[in-house]
Amino acid sequence: MKKLYLSFAVISSLVMNLNADFLRIEAGAGSWMQKGSGSAYYKEDSDITDFTGIYTTDGNDQDEFYFWALLKHPIPIIPNARVEFVTLTDEGKSTGSIAGFESFVKAPTTIDMKQIDLIPYYNILDNTMWITLDLGIDLKYVMTDSTISGLVPSNPFFNPSYSESDNFWIPLIYVRGRVQVPDTGLGFESDIKYITDGDSTIYDIRIKADYTFDIFPVVQPGLEVGYRIQKYDIDSDDVISNIDYSGLYIGAMLKF
Repeated sequence: MKKLYLSFAVISSLVMNLNADFLRIEAGAGSWMQKGSGSAYYKEDSDITDFTGIYTTDGNDQDEFYFWALLKHPIPIIPNARVEFVTLTDEGKSTGSIAGFESFVKAPTTIDMKQIDLIPYYNILDNTMWITLDLGIDLKYVMTDSTISGLVPSNPFFNPSYSESDNFWIPLIYVRGRVQVPDTGLGFESDIKYITDGDSTIYDIRIKADYTFDIFPVVQPGLEVGYRIQKYDIDSDDVISNIDYSGLYIGAMLKF
């Protein structure tokens, strides 16, 4: 019986060690202090509204909320999973014309954007010689709400503002690299999400340093600080844009 208990204890210890090495959950949240720059030309013809105009961002600082979480498991053929969420607000001026309104110049414009990134990825290196390398696909779902205010309606029954919502998917290549400083809680990390077809290029890049505090046996808290830039260089029949959003971000993490 003692041998049975001893065997059970050894097996349990091995299983716990395997889980500790191969099953990992991490999450983080914080504030991204971004600033926009650039402009975009839009043209839309529909049965309800025709819209043609140029939008230019004001470049004001905006504090945005972000969240990320990842799950790493020990099953080789099934990809690991990472999910991200970020808000993005931009304020600027629009010049153009909209059916139902007079032509306008530098009308105040607000763009509210929410992004959800669904990222299946594979671990190519897992803290091998203190280096981690992940490769995967990012399915970025973007939800936008745009409002142009202060317009003069040609029809007095119209509301003197124009709003439009749009939701769309963007597939991107995902690469993440990390270096862990041996025998410390300090790490350096960068990831890039990228797609191009020659005429249009979209990317989302982050670089950060983080520190994990090894003070609890199960949950390890940490802090992260980094820099993030998103680029939307689009050349299509309806949109020509060259806008980027960039700035520092800082947040807290939990590792299980």
